[in-house]
Amino acid sequence: MAETSEPKAAEPSITTGNAAIHDRYPFDDTRDFEDARRGFVGTAEETVVRGADGEVWDLDAYGFLDRDCPPTANPSLWRQSRLASLHGLFEVTEGIYQVRGFDLSNMTIVEGDTGVLVIDPLISTETAAAALALYRRHRGDRPVTGVLYTHSHVDHFGGVRGVLSDEDVAGGVPVIAPEGFLEHAVSENVYAGTAMGRRAAYMYGAALPTGERGQIGAGLGQTTSTGTVTLIPPTLYVTHTGQTETVDGIPMVFQLTPGTEAPAELNIHFPDHTALCMAENATHNLHNLLTLRGAQARNPHVWAHYLTEAIQLFATHVDVAFASHHWPTWGRERVVAFLSEQRDLYAYLHDQTLRMLNEGMTPLEIAEAMELPPALERAWHTHGYYGSVSHNTKAVYQHYLGWFDGNPAHLWEHPPVEAATRYVDFMGGANTVLRRARESYAAGDFRWVVQVVNHVLFADPGNAEARALQADALEQLGYGSENGTWRNFYLTGALELREGPVGTPTVAASPDIMRVLPLPQLLDSLAIRVDGPRSWEADLSIRFRLRDANPVTLRLRNGVLIHAAGTTPGERAPDTEITLTEADLRALLLGTTTLTDLAAQNRAEISGDPGKLTDLFTHLTAPDPDFTIVTP
Repeated sequence: MAETSEPKAAEPSITTGNAAIHDRYPFDDTRDFEDARRGFVGTAEETVVRGADGEVWDLDAYGFLDRDCPPTANPSLWRQSRLASLHGLFEVTEGIYQVRGFDLSNMTIVEGDTGVLVIDPLISTETAAAALALYRRHRGDRPVTGVLYTHSHVDHFGGVRGVLSDEDVAGGVPVIAPEGFLEHAVSENVYAGTAMGRRAAYMYGAALPTGERGQIGAGLGQTTSTGTVTLIPPTLYVTHTGQTETVDGIPMVFQLTPGTEAPAELNIHFPDHTALCMAENATHNLHNLLTLRGAQARNPHVWAHYLTEAIQLFATHVDVAFASHHWPTWGRERVVAFLSEQRDLYAYLHDQTLRMLNEGMTPLEIAEAMELPPALERAWHTHGYYGSVSHNTKAVYQHYLGWFDGNPAHLWEHPPVEAATRYVDFMGGANTVLRRARESYAAGDFRWVVQVVNHVLFADPGNAEARALQADALEQLGYGSENGTWRNFYLTGALELREGPVGTPTVAASPDIMRVLPLPQLLDSLAIRVDGPRSWEADLSIRFRLRDANPVTLRLRNGVLIHAAGTTPGERAPDTEITLTEADLRALLLGTTTLTDLAAQNRAEISGDPGKLTDLFTHLTAPDPDFTIVTP
């Protein structure tokens, strides 16, 4: 099988399977298209959003979705992607507008007495600025008088400096967020940010070409923008359900929903508009309980509880529900039905997974056995375009029982390369495996092909025949996937096998996020970069005497970097003491200045051995944003 970088056609089994989708689901139900187009005001004249490094978003990239679904795409995902690709400014209800299709998420704008409240300013400053400019072109040049982050994921705060400045905040413009927002935004985008960013490149298919054989969307939206990620810390926290705040004459009632779609999240009721913002707790798809890019497993039992609570609190005073993704739902009866079905969806997955695990079934067995009730499956908004029944049931299992399925045979398995070498040897060598795998490919069993050929790749990553066959099989699985993120994972894997590493286009731990980290979290981000084995014998201590805050002591010992405010009883005297401001310490730790430069500018005073700071930095490693995934 010759290696080629060109995507191939759909195999007959995929074509047949995709065609059968049309008979399975109600494609003649057009209410979602009517809702997605309702209230359209206009869209941008300039369809490409650019940043300092070039294009960060293209509004016309998904125009091909207006055509009939080809054999290389699941018709259900094609339908969802068409809906998500509709872009422009839309009126939700009088005084509330959304800019949709300018990023993975929506930006909501609520008009106040003198300006506007911006809810969830997208991922990038460039797309957020373009979205606000579109609003202002149609509704007037109103100032931003408040910003609200519904939760702690980057697509809901990263573009904030495209709509707000530090001077605005200093002048009294509030930035509102749920309790715990900053802690969780940091832990997700910094502590494990490199690994999450690499996997997100697969999940959103950012390196894939858009088109019928490439990236057609991610279910929740199209993809992630690639501009400048920023963060302005909140100035006002929502700490309890029932809390009310008024910003620029806009009264709001909050419902805290921690542990649902994000560890820190909230819903918002706008009583003057009889409107309910559901953040990302109720969108037009099954959401992730464990996102494929990686995160903490979410608890669908808690999720279902908060959806029930939202119905109880607000349903009698709601005429429209909208969210930070997809399109609104209008009419009280339809809103209640939508929220109730979303609630039942997460509750069913939770309860039935627990039932089956308590019968001794493993995560893989539960994922294969799980089926949704017919009434839920018929509702388009319960489909697994972003999360999936398969990987969500595994997330529930992980939440309760962890990674181990209880079988001692799985307790101490060989790691991938060593196991693959043994598997291939047991199976008669690479040539035998590939011959049999080609037979499975011809039979349309692509799922087995990728499972077995993966062993050949990990035993011999340079095997050109294995790379080509694996790429072809991954591609076919992508063509058949209803789930947008599965499709992107499969197709990105095929792309990297054919063309080599394609890189990671987005950086979650952006300079602006690092700049606003609380100092303890910045120091934590250094601790996770210590090369433990290489630091076993190191023992050094540095005390930073801050002119404008309490002193901080760093101690590297036993391969662990500990930081403590002030001094710790029983600790030995530091090797060096450095007196400077917190801002200069931050710059020093982030590598934007040096101790030599600070001393030369009389901004740092040093006693003891200044070389200990250099020694400390030599024990830190740099994360690899382009680590391999489909090969060892």
